[in-house]
Amino acid sequence: MDTRSEVRDFLRTRRERVTPQQVGLPDFGGVRRVKGLRREELALVAGMSVDYYVRLERGNLTGASESVLESLSRALRLDDAEHAHLFDLARLQNASGASRRTIPTSKVRPNVQRVLDSIGAPAWVRNGRFDFLAGNTLARAVYAPLFLAPSGTPNTARFAFLDPRGQQFWRDWDAVVNDVVAALRAEAARSPYDKGLTDLIGELSTRSDEFRRRWAAHDVMRHRSGGKRLHHPEVGDLDLTYETMELVTDTGLTLVVYGTEPGSPSEERLQLLASLAATTAASAPMAVSAADDA
Repeated sequence: MDTRSEVRDFLRTRRERVTPQQVGLPDFGGVRRVKGLRREELALVAGMSVDYYVRLERGNLTGASESVLESLSRALRLDDAEHAHLFDLARLQNASGASRRTIPTSKVRPNVQRVLDSIGAPAWVRNGRFDFLAGNTLARAVYAPLFLAPSGTPNTARFAFLDPRGQQFWRDWDAVVNDVVAALRAEAARSPYDKGLTDLIGELSTRSDEFRRRWAAHDVMRHRSGGKRLHHPEVGDLDLTYETMELVTDTGLTLVVYGTEPGSPSEERLQLLASLAATTAASAPMAVSAADDA
């Protein structure tokens, strides 16, 4: 990842979103020739010289103190995810040695799988590039279309952009893919030496116009909680809520657990899906046994 260009484009796109009125600067009317704030206006609001801010927006955060980054974050009106992203970029530029080469794990420990299997709701573990690394039976049933890909680790980002079934699976596909791109952008700053992540971003950029357009926006976010509106090929529409929890012992891995509104049609359909999945799981060993007997 070219950190300087990442910093440059991130700061520019954030500055272009902020209006003079939002930061209490006078607007004297007329047609402004730039989007959002001018560089000198942003520098004024952030309490720094124009020359210093220009240096930052050219992609150089080397030596920028925490107080400078905080002032810049406030002036740009960054949300929590954007604030963290700015600090991740600064940390990356100022890091050296082994700290720059930390690679998230992609292996799920047996004990984590046992925890997944003990959860009655759909629960699965993913890494920062959206690989489906492990899940319980119900989670695999919910994401059944994801496992129809011919080979490789199931990946929800690849499924969303490169598989036509993705648009049928997510009823709010446009919002989902915006969130996926924003999360991948944030992950790229946290894990710049993750070759699997770099390869995925390169593949999506090459093969998907939709991905390229959204990637150019430099938006960032972190999945923590929210809702998913799915259309499952077996049971129909599912309205799910989700909560995410980072696995502290396993760097870069996240546990995702889904739920439904009690008494809702989605709860009934999820229970039906659980019954279908349990039946399939129970019949699988019998089928193997019959083949062996033959």
